[in-house]
Amino acid sequence: MRELLLIRHGQASFSADDYDQLSLIGEQQSSLLGEWLATCSPAPDLVAIGPRNRHRDTAAHCLHAAGVSLSPMPLQGLDEVDHLELLARLRPDLAAPGALRAAMKKNDAPHRAFQRLFVEALDRWSSGVYDTEYSCTWTTFRANALAALKTLADHPSQTIWAFTSGGPIAVIVGALLDVPPSQAFRLSWPLVNTGVTRIRLGSRASTLVTYNAWPHLERTGDAQLVTLR
Repeated sequence: MRELLLIRHGQASFSADDYDQLSLIGEQQSSLLGEWLATCSPAPDLVAIGPRNRHRDTAAHCLHAAGVSLSPMPLQGLDEVDHLELLARLRPDLAAPGALRAAMKKNDAPHRAFQRLFVEALDRWSSGVYDTEYSCTWTTFRANALAALKTLADHPSQTIWAFTSGGPIAVIVGALLDVPPSQAFRLSWPLVNTGVTRIRLGSRASTLVTYNAWPHLERTGDAQLVTLR
């Protein structure tokens, strides 16, 4: 049985100047994932990563802990949406460097405030009405994510680990479940950092086996390790 594990990156640095880096918790999550995979999953024949630092570093910590020495294959279709651009198109006042961070600091619940704002930005982007304003439209983003799935499904490897973000995972799972494209991003909201989505790769079609599993975090008994951003 050929298998693809879609792995969401570890916790990023939400409150830092550079979001695209793992927090200390994100590094720990990634190592715990590698330790768990070493005990319950065949070693991968192929490792793929998105282009972000958080994809690369999640893979590095995970592979080291799992004792895997493969060099990851970059795959552009595993990239995340550009949340800064989406938010800036919705709220031009957030376009300046540090503006989003400053705005969130003024809120008593910054993570919830960001979630509400990001949902609105995604709805605007995916509506298709404002396509000319974005460097990458929703239609293109979705096509890129599904092209990444096809690339991995066509690869001869038996076991593939792919480190990516919530957006591509939501698109791929949504397509496998025939979710209306406009609703696909709803699948990304409950995705846990370093959660694993398992897909069986077939010669004719791929099948979702498990979605957003995090036993490597649950078994620690530490609820603080279960994060969504």
